[in-house]
Amino acid sequence: MIKQPNNNYEKKRSNALKWGYLFVLGAFVLFVIFLTRILILQNTNVEEFENNYISKNYREATLKAARGNLFASDGSILATTVMRYDVYLDFKSMRDTIYSNNIGALTDSLSKMFDKPRSYFRAKLDAQNQKNNQYYLLAKGLDFDEYDRIRNFPIFKKGKNKGGFIVERNFRRELATTQIGAGTIGADNGESKSGLEGAFSKFLTGIDGKRLEQKITSSQWKPIDYWKVQEPVDGQDVYTTLDLRIQDIAHSALENQLIKFDANHGSVVVMEVETGKIKAMVNLRRTEPGIYVDAYNYTVKDAQEPGSTFKTVSLLAAMDDGFIDENTKVNIGNGIWTYAGQRITDGHGGGTYDVSDVLAKSSNVGAAKLITEHYADKPQVFIDHLKRWKMFDKMQIELPGIAKPSIQTPQSKRWNKATLASLGYGYSSRFPLLQLVAFYNGIANKGKMVKPLFIDKIMKDGKVLYEAKPDVMVKKMASDKAIQMMTSALTKAVEKGTARSIYTPNLKIAGKTGTARFEYWLPGPMKYQASFAGFYPADNPKYTCIVVVNQPDVSKGFYGGTVSAPVFKEIAGKTFLKTPLNIEKNLLVEHKVDLNKMTAPNVKVNVTRDSMPNLVGMIGKNVIPQLENLGYRVDYKGVGKVTGQFPAEGATIGKNQKIYLNLQN
Repeated sequence: MIKQPNNNYEKKRSNALKWGYLFVLGAFVLFVIFLTRILILQNTNVEEFENNYISKNYREATLKAARGNLFASDGSILATTVMRYDVYLDFKSMRDTIYSNNIGALTDSLSKMFDKPRSYFRAKLDAQNQKNNQYYLLAKGLDFDEYDRIRNFPIFKKGKNKGGFIVERNFRRELATTQIGAGTIGADNGESKSGLEGAFSKFLTGIDGKRLEQKITSSQWKPIDYWKVQEPVDGQDVYTTLDLRIQDIAHSALENQLIKFDANHGSVVVMEVETGKIKAMVNLRRTEPGIYVDAYNYTVKDAQEPGSTFKTVSLLAAMDDGFIDENTKVNIGNGIWTYAGQRITDGHGGGTYDVSDVLAKSSNVGAAKLITEHYADKPQVFIDHLKRWKMFDKMQIELPGIAKPSIQTPQSKRWNKATLASLGYGYSSRFPLLQLVAFYNGIANKGKMVKPLFIDKIMKDGKVLYEAKPDVMVKKMASDKAIQMMTSALTKAVEKGTARSIYTPNLKIAGKTGTARFEYWLPGPMKYQASFAGFYPADNPKYTCIVVVNQPDVSKGFYGGTVSAPVFKEIAGKTFLKTPLNIEKNLLVEHKVDLNKMTAPNVKVNVTRDSMPNLVGMIGKNVIPQLENLGYRVDYKGVGKVTGQFPAEGATIGKNQKIYLNLQN
């Protein structure tokens, strides 16, 4: 009797263990089946699931990076990326009560903003609301002021989730100054590159980001703002060598002369002697009578016969070889000379000239006689000078599309005995203007030829990443004696020669006129190209400049001394002697501009206790890098001083906060 309970206990215990084991075994089997199913799904159905659902309803889209700013050397913006806003509406997100209670006020606001009847917007919005359109385009290309206004309209101020207000931000490139035209600034449209924009595109271009978009209809995709696969990285800021003050002077002087002589087009280049930095580059083309625009860069893209400005090149070779010096004389005769069947004429009289007179009076006969006398039996010696001066080489500059020089040589099919004489006074060769500027600049720089530079520095977030240095092309072009002899001859050309009309005792100028026949092989009236190349001040050169005026009205004048030299004089004079354009007299100190008075001090921006400071009145280019360095994102419109800001002064701002600034213009 006593053992029975024990038997019952053991029996119950045995049954419990049996069912426990069965339960564990069953759970294990289910786990194995579940795990197997997961493995099967991972290896066999993921691609099918992705193809059938994810790829059909979501896609990865590009989030464009902002292109960096292009600046002049003084920090003035030349080209900038501005934000534009596209507004879409998601009617599915709008609550019915919010829509019905506020649609009247909304259409009233839209009517005032876009100057269209309320009924127009009511019909449009009601139709889209009935369709439950999740991505209806309401407005495109709004600037920040317009966007800031519309987002506070009834319904829209409820935001995206309740008001269905969706904003797409896009970037657009805009020129920030009228002083430099589209031909000089250029563009990069992805397929072709030109001008400064094309030259520095690798620095200006940022790294695009990525984000997901959700499919709304067969043709509509809505961005998922909170799901960014990769944040965009904005481009770097490039500071060019251009000086807007000198650019303004050169532009005005050239334009006035083109109008006066009714010319087809013209160009000016101003180069800093010591560094090679291009301080001004103007290219103007006539589009209609009296109207000239900067739409094509003749300075870089065209190679042209230089005419008499090339006499400086040919005679420097003979000076360097010791064939001619200050005592050399050449008989011009009556100004007409035939050599190897080619008739060469002068337009400035005859007689016996010394070397400086050959340049001063721009004698074709004198230059041809001197060059053929010493190089006729060894033309390659003359050609080797040009090679040493890099005049055969396509210049390796930042700007794309520069033309390659073309010079006839003894190896050319068109070479004959008369070709050397033609080379001596500026024909049988073609150069882009930059090539001649670099050569004349080498003389001004005491024989050191430096490459033309267009980039000053590269910056990112207020930090200098790269700063350009002078790039020497030729360490010593010729002997000191030859360089000095040529400088004196070029100075005499202005004081007593073909450019004496621009002589001024207040500023010593060295230079050479050029008058070349243009398209002389075509029938019809003669066309001319007038030019002047030189440097100033001659006794301590600061700038080299070349001026070219193409196809002036011959009835009004066509000689370099009459048409182009006055432009050079105005540029030189307003750079050193007179009040520069748009600069007030009180900014002048000892006949030079005090640039410190032209720029606002770089005031430090302080953000204390996460409180938005007052930025109104500060210079945008000063405060924007500081805000970005502090971790804030800045969206701005215009250039110059800050005229408006959002958030307002005193508002609480957090790190990575977006700050919107309105600048002066």
